Amino acid sequence: MSKNLLVVEDSKAIATVIKQIAKSLDYQVTLATSLAEVETILQGSTDFFAATIDYALPDAPDGEAISAVLSRGIPGVVLTGKMDDDTRQRILAQPVIDYIPKENSQAFLYLKRILHWQQTNHECGVLVVDDSVSARNHVVELLRRRNFSVFVADNGVKALEVMKQHKNIKMVVTDLEMPEMDGIALTNELRREYTRDQLAIIGISGASNGIHSARFIKNGADDFLRKPFCPEEFYCRMTQNIENLKNIEQIQKAANTDYLTELPNRRAFFTEAESRINLYRQKNVPFCVAMLDIDLFKQVNDSYGHEAGDHILKVLALYMRKHFGAGLCARLGGEEFAVLLPGLDEDQLYNKLDDFRREISVSQLTYEDHHITFTVSIGFTSGSEQTLAQHISEADIALYSAKENGRNQVVIHGQHE
Repeated sequence: MSKNLLVVEDSKAIATVIKQIAKSLDYQVTLATSLAEVETILQGSTDFFAATIDYALPDAPDGEAISAVLSRGIPGVVLTGKMDDDTRQRILAQPVIDYIPKENSQAFLYLKRILHWQQTNHECGVLVVDDSVSARNHVVELLRRRNFSVFVADNGVKALEVMKQHKNIKMVVTDLEMPEMDGIALTNELRREYTRDQLAIIGISGASNGIHSARFIKNGADDFLRKPFCPEEFYCRMTQNIENLKNIEQIQKAANTDYLTELPNRRAFFTEAESRINLYRQKNVPFCVAMLDIDLFKQVNDSYGHEAGDHILKVLALYMRKHFGAGLCARLGGEEFAVLLPGLDEDQLYNKLDDFRREISVSQLTYEDHHITFTVSIGFTSGSEQTLAQHISEADIALYSAKENGRNQVVIHGQHE
């Protein structure tokens, strides 16, 4: 769903660039070129997700437009051509998202990042741990300007409880000096449970002793801030650590996802399936492992081209998600797929797999000018004693039997032996 962005800018060239950036992020833009236009627009509607605000306008040369926008509860990013310290302090004294000097093209790349973060930061939980109510509220306010989902605790013991309750927490900002469990001890405990790929930790201290930054880092923190800190530095540190986490997440996803179907790949399937099977065994949940293969797939590629073949693989993945949503589906390679299905006995599993097979066989896909039909063969095995490798091997044998016995069928391991 697109969001409304108010762009306050009297330079036509800069307004055009901001509009292009906003459009690429699916914002709907309303432009104001003066303070008078801003006030007219806001009298009609204040339904804006965010605003970019030029510091100096023809009728508002000293940042008057900033308070006009912020007073309506609209988060704002200030763009300014003035770089003196007095102007910077006046901007930062107001609850802005950030300010960006109009120095070069990097300013607009940074603006794009900010506008993107405003849309996505709500997905990221941040836990603020501090026994000082005023200090804690200050950090919470800074985070909420950036649309983070914020959680709080007043000591390390309570922080660990909050972490267990909220799985979307990706960052902890913790003070050093706290009762019951201080920030160093909390950092140490968190690192027992969460790797640096899973959680970022920023330590904070008002103590003058410089050793605390090193202690935080050596105990597993990713960064450190000394009180009092300015919002600008705080946001830079937050952004850097959150971006690092997201970059790692993207790399891991790329390494574990089949590029074509977006299903887990072979490596991801074996890792996740092992974990799930161990859990099923602990809870005495029945499960099966199935291998399925598109029949005569080479003929499809030869007759209609490899792009048509790719289209069929994508469609098959969609059908798998539809039928086996509670299970684990993966593309192992080529036209071969695997499924781990829990919670059903052998007869129920057979019926579920056969319903899937039947729906595939009666479907007709349209690709360009072609109408393509295809079928799948499926082999599966159930039981709880075998290893995953043994399950895969048995399902593969059953799949071979399905192929040998005419294709377009489901075979249970041992059925034709």
